Amino acid sequence: MNRAYFVTGTDTEVGKTTVSAGLLQAARRAGLSTLGAKPIASGCERTARGLRNSDAVALIAESTITLPYEAINPLAFEPAIAPHIAAREAGVTLSVDALVPAMQHVLAQQAGFTLVEGAGGWRVPLAGQSNFSDLAMALRLPVILVVGVRLGCINHALLTAEAIARDGLVLAGWVANIVDPQTSRLEENLATLSERLPAPCLGRVPYLNEASAAAVADYLALGELA
Repeated sequence: MNRAYFVTGTDTEVGKTTVSAGLLQAARRAGLSTLGAKPIASGCERTARGLRNSDAVALIAESTITLPYEAINPLAFEPAIAPHIAAREAGVTLSVDALVPAMQHVLAQQAGFTLVEGAGGWRVPLAGQSNFSDLAMALRLPVILVVGVRLGCINHALLTAEAIARDGLVLAGWVANIVDPQTSRLEENLATLSERLPAPCLGRVPYLNEASAAAVADYLALGELA
């Protein structure tokens, strides 16, 4: 069975790529072919081969199926700012209709486990009134939510889960990524998330000094995916 998911987060800088790379690594350990994509990325570096994004590169490193970089990350912007602002400054219109064929090409590779990673949170703006969530809706992908565990994460997680359900998509699972190891009442916060989020927890990733895909995968369980 080929499984594909859209990865979103409760906010920016909550470890979406760290967790995505870990999930791909876990799928590889389970004997699945893997493929990760980053449709839009800001904060890219100029190289001899063009703009390259470290998040996209991390996903490629954990993918067993090889595609050209531009197929994995079709829209790359240099400034490390909100994608819609970076696109506006570059004179590019962020169109969901333009991204859908690129991501359908990724999905058409029929990897055993495919991830399409968003940018920031669920309602990150694109052009006009469209949002990144519209791409997930157009692709009809179930969603994996990365919860950056820190003060305020419960509210962010529950609101994101409500928005995903309102958009008609399935929350397939969530990952607790502890971005602030000093979070007060950590266990109580995690218990509340487990009680209230309508999906299984795929793992609890502690704060790691070196969050490699292999290290993160040790804390993840794909078998819990809805």
